[in-house]
Amino acid sequence: MRKFLCASFLLLLYIQLFAQKAANGFDASKLSISWQLVENNHNNKGHALIALTFTNTAKKSLPANGWKIYFNYVRDVIPVSAESTVKAQQVNGDLFVLSPAQGFQPVKPGQSVRVEFLSSDWVVNVTDAPSGFYLVWDGSDKGIAINQFTIIPFKEDKQFQRFPGDKTARITTQDLFNQNKSISDIPAESLTKIFPTPKSYAETGGSYTINSQFGIVADASFVQEKNYLEEKLNSLISNRASSSATTIRLWKKDLPADAYELQVTNTGIVINASSGSGIFYGIQSLLSLLPPDAWKGLQQVIRIPTVAVQDAPRFGFRSFMLDISRNFQPQKQILKLLDLLALYKMNVLHLHFSDDEGWRIEMPSLPELTDIGSKRGYTTDNKANLQSAYGSGPDVNNPYGSGYYSKAEFIEILKYANQRHIQVVPEIETPGHARAAIKSMYARYERLLKAGQKEEAEKYVLNDFDDASVYYSAQLWNDNVMNVALPGVYNFVERVVDDLRQMYAEAGAPLTSVHMGGDEVPAHVWEKSPAYLALKQKDPSIKSTDDLWSYYFARVNAILKKRNLFLSGWEEAGMRKTKLDGNSLMVPNPDFVPEKFRLDVWNNVLGSGAEDLAYKLAETGYKVVLSCVTNNYFDMAYYKDFDEPGYYWGSFVDIDKPFYFIPYDYFKNTHEDKLGNTLNRSMFLGKQRL
Repeated sequence: MRKFLCASFLLLLYIQLFAQKAANGFDASKLSISWQLVENNHNNKGHALIALTFTNTAKKSLPANGWKIYFNYVRDVIPVSAESTVKAQQVNGDLFVLSPAQGFQPVKPGQSVRVEFLSSDWVVNVTDAPSGFYLVWDGSDKGIAINQFTIIPFKEDKQFQRFPGDKTARITTQDLFNQNKSISDIPAESLTKIFPTPKSYAETGGSYTINSQFGIVADASFVQEKNYLEEKLNSLISNRASSSATTIRLWKKDLPADAYELQVTNTGIVINASSGSGIFYGIQSLLSLLPPDAWKGLQQVIRIPTVAVQDAPRFGFRSFMLDISRNFQPQKQILKLLDLLALYKMNVLHLHFSDDEGWRIEMPSLPELTDIGSKRGYTTDNKANLQSAYGSGPDVNNPYGSGYYSKAEFIEILKYANQRHIQVVPEIETPGHARAAIKSMYARYERLLKAGQKEEAEKYVLNDFDDASVYYSAQLWNDNVMNVALPGVYNFVERVVDDLRQMYAEAGAPLTSVHMGGDEVPAHVWEKSPAYLALKQKDPSIKSTDDLWSYYFARVNAILKKRNLFLSGWEEAGMRKTKLDGNSLMVPNPDFVPEKFRLDVWNNVLGSGAEDLAYKLAETGYKVVLSCVTNNYFDMAYYKDFDEPGYYWGSFVDIDKPFYFIPYDYFKNTHEDKLGNTLNRSMFLGKQRL
């Protein structure tokens, strides 16, 4: 047995060494790659000319063949010429592969090889660069990360000019200084010490001291909030006395929902509210009154100003969306985020936990969703894990490409959020952006079919195996849309919703709505699907694939209504396709208004024609959440500069734009178009207003 273990260990070691080095001993980890933009608008065709330079820092030559290099890139890649000695091909989505073509010569130690390609669109900043390079030897099932990767900064004006009419100059530090030089600081003593700014705030000229003898009394309905405040103060005040005087009172008073009153006098603190959430928001205001030094460590006393505050939220729905599918975050980061949301008195965490690139919450009934769908790394078939994306690399243990919350961890998140009066709205991305679910359920299908359980295997299948439709999503996927003509899709939705309901029930957290996605389903999907054609024959209301949209959301809505839930979705869930002057376009669909759908509207891209979409849907009668890319997407770049990270497809979003956003009339404070140019305000003529 000992000999067998030794032999196994040596075999494993040999496989690992072979994975690192080619037959000639080349160490792939010693390959260095640099990327640079040569110019935008190459040959006046809107493409960017880019260059990759490979430098061999190893002691052996990179062979002329027998390898492939994979990487992620947010643009399509087009060869400059057919004669290139390195071929570039898309695998799927944002994953591309480079392989040596005929005529490629070995790269000797110290030697460099430059290869040029065209990018399908212009590039502006560091985020536009490729990422996650790794090499795979032919015949190997391992990818070797290439960590020596350099992005060469832009230097010339022609590199920054996206097209001849691009008037947006590169933003410099001098520009930023000129933009802000007229701003003067408000004296610290004049600042409101509670944020967000309350409806009514007055400092009354005195101070109150919290010491180790503080005591809290509360109405019986505010025990949870009392315990929360006590825990917070105990972490700040040293030597808490065993006996205490009543210094903080949490009283019930007839006020509007979520409203509160906070009074700090020289004798004590009183917070009044009609609800636990109102008391909680009053507690957050009290905590924001504490001086910064109070948070450095245990204090003997904490002195705060005496104030009279009255406050109530302007909007009942105050949400933050986090996408953990593309870039996973550990549980501790979610808890930290919930604390920050609580501090700002926000009451909803929209948790985007599933998409093409990952499924992040364990579903006890469907373990494949996380067994396969939560892992990204090198793969040729997506059966054990999903392919790498967003630079996650070849290793399935990369913590940002892979990971999920177990049932127990998710329940802890729900409890933590509920204690802070934050509802977690889970988003199941459907029917598009669903590749992680599709691949996971296909793995389930194969497993059960192999076990002879054909009926059970087919129960949750999400794609029509005989579908010959050809489509590409906005993120270049060709296999990421559930086939809504299949019964497995609705079985799947029911099963996942029921698993979620069970977890929310165990956490004692409210679940009133499930977000069902609905955005960016590409053209030509389902057109050549036998399942769709069979449904079309059976259901006379379905005359084209356009009609599947209403068919799908009507069925999903029925599933949710049966469980006393209402449907949330992206804007397309409240829209339908129609023809105008021979052109296909999306318009608000009044049919679902009575169903009380709640729609997140992200698309107000200036120049897209959808600048007023949120207002159109609101006027149609939908509940609308303003998720506008022009002001509220934090992954947008601040401004046009090479070192400024972020996307910019929707707008540049600097630090001011979220603050000067006017929900009831966001046209009023819109100053720049999506390119960063001064806006021509005639764009808003004829647009829908509230």
